[in-house]
Amino acid sequence: MAYLTFTALFVLAHVVAYVTAGAITYPLVYKGWHGGEGSLYGAFLRDMTDERERRRNGLLLLPTQVARGVLMSLVLYPVLGALGELGPGLQFVFMAGLMYVYTDLAAATPFSNTIEGILYMKPHIIRRAFWPTQLEALIYALLMGLAAAWFVF
Repeated sequence: MAYLTFTALFVLAHVVAYVTAGAITYPLVYKGWHGGEGSLYGAFLRDMTDERERRRNGLLLLPTQVARGVLMSLVLYPVLGALGELGPGLQFVFMAGLMYVYTDLAAATPFSNTIEGILYMKPHIIRRAFWPTQLEALIYALLMGLAAAWFVF
């Protein structure tokens, strides 16, 4: 039962952190990058100016993030006891660092917010997008770290 409770709390924290980070950064960073003529990501991401695409993403956002949260929580099962023994400060540092490094900066997916992206993406995208996209990654990681220290572990 403890594992199911952990997963439920982790998923809740992930979804809230993910949606909050996106809501904060979309108008500051991404507006105009995800759709319309000449958008930065237009060649490979769905066009969010298209009503049908936006509706589709709206319907799938929560289920996909729940699935991500479940998978990320499962990976932590073997170290759950050790994480629970850490103090809140170390739990925060661990989870914030884990989320920032593993889900963004060092992820093995070539995208504008990752080290792989610096290697494989076209320079004009990296110049325009790498640093601004770190804002969302940091907000997400800090929120996940706070949630972990406050109520997940």
